[in-house]
Amino acid sequence: MVDLPNCPKCNSEYTYEDGSLLVCPECAYEWTLESESNEDENVIKDANGNVLNDGDSVTVIKDLKVKGSSSSIKIGTKVKNIRLIHNPSDGHDIDCKIDGFGAMKLKSSVVKKA
Repeated sequence: MVDLPNCPKCNSEYTYEDGSLLVCPECAYEWTLESESNEDENVIKDANGNVLNDGDSVTVIKDLKVKGSSSSIKIGTKVKNIRLIHNPSDGHDIDCKIDGFGAMKLKSSVVKKA
């Protein structure tokens, strides 16, 4: 029998697996083993490994094609006042407004902290 960890919320020992999730029958808390082992999962880092925060300014490190537009975002474009998206569904974890393009989402791997 596999030893499952106690519930991180109520410390119940009666946890069970439901697919890829672990479930606590006492408090109904659900979590994954990956999030248990990865303590800094909500930390978003730029291409250089610097931690990003809401309100930071970043610089684009490579030319980016914009879907539906004939122009592109050029390398060195500065983006101010970013908002971070934790657990994005499409991999774009930065929400921002770029002058000349408007509101859009970026991946943290194509920016560096300014």
